[in-house]
Amino acid sequence: MKKSGKAEKPEKISQIVVIGTSAGGLNALKKLISQIPNDFSLPILVVRHISPDATGNVVLDELNKLDSVKCQHAETGGDLKSGNLYLAPSDHHFLIGGDQKMLVTKGAHENRSRPAIDPLFRSAAVAFGSGVIGIILTGYLDDGTSGMKAIKNCGGICIVQDPDEAEYPDMPRNALNNIEVDYCLPIAEMGALIKKLIPLQSHIRKPIPENILTEAKIAERVLSDLSSVNELGDQVPFNCPGCGGVLWKVGKDSDLRFRCHTGHAYTAAYLLAEQTSKIEETMWTALRMFEERKNLLTEMARGKKGIGSQTALERAKSSQVHIDRIRAILKTDENKSGDDMPS
Repeated sequence: MKKSGKAEKPEKISQIVVIGTSAGGLNALKKLISQIPNDFSLPILVVRHISPDATGNVVLDELNKLDSVKCQHAETGGDLKSGNLYLAPSDHHFLIGGDQKMLVTKGAHENRSRPAIDPLFRSAAVAFGSGVIGIILTGYLDDGTSGMKAIKNCGGICIVQDPDEAEYPDMPRNALNNIEVDYCLPIAEMGALIKKLIPLQSHIRKPIPENILTEAKIAERVLSDLSSVNELGDQVPFNCPGCGGVLWKVGKDSDLRFRCHTGHAYTAAYLLAEQTSKIEETMWTALRMFEERKNLLTEMARGKKGIGSQTALERAKSSQVHIDRIRAILKTDENKSGDDMPS
């Protein structure tokens, strides 16, 4: 008997769970995923901030030791399957495409990160609407807040870890301060809540707001031009730390964010942190150059006599004034460095 040549149809998925975390994320994920049975009825998609030179295999190995769902890296073009956890690979964004297939891209950094949480959350909101359960766990600053707002605006459910138990409470706290989340609770209570919510979720699709659609398309690299970013906001007199281009202000007040036309995106907190980092880098360069100048002038003074030597020493002394000022600024910034700690 001949085997049928028909390809197996992909599983029909209408609901997903998306999770975003950063610092302290491995322990938080282990606590949450250990509560999920291996016959779980939804796919789980995870972005954890990770350095470009890491593989993410440590996270997968630790999660696969649990008696829970199968954990693997996301792959472009792959179908989402129930009872599987998909982790964003390092140095790549993890998105859901318009065909509800996985999309792994090298798009521009968002919130100084790739992978970033906001692009996944936005793409999930566009692809699945009210069928999304979004979860924010421990981490620095506020990546995930904008994406969680997109989930909320598209009818999905928003869950945030109780900041009081989070190893790093910034991300959960920023979400709570800017979104009317549906649930805020300790991780130990999340597994039971998710299982309870699945049959209660609405299957009525709300219209997707145009700004969310546009940002999701930019992340897919479908759009990355002036006209698309102009639709989102107005130009501001700031430069993009990622490429040096002009920035556009997106949103306002508590939702204040910035984008450039090549795709880089920042919340106000991340833009400030990036500017601070660039300033510090410039100050260290200036310090090195002034010290080299002073040393050169001192050497020149030794080989001269009279007015030539005196002029070189005066210029060296002037350089020392600048050196002292720069060192004082760097010392002050060092004492305040915790204020702008990146994820």
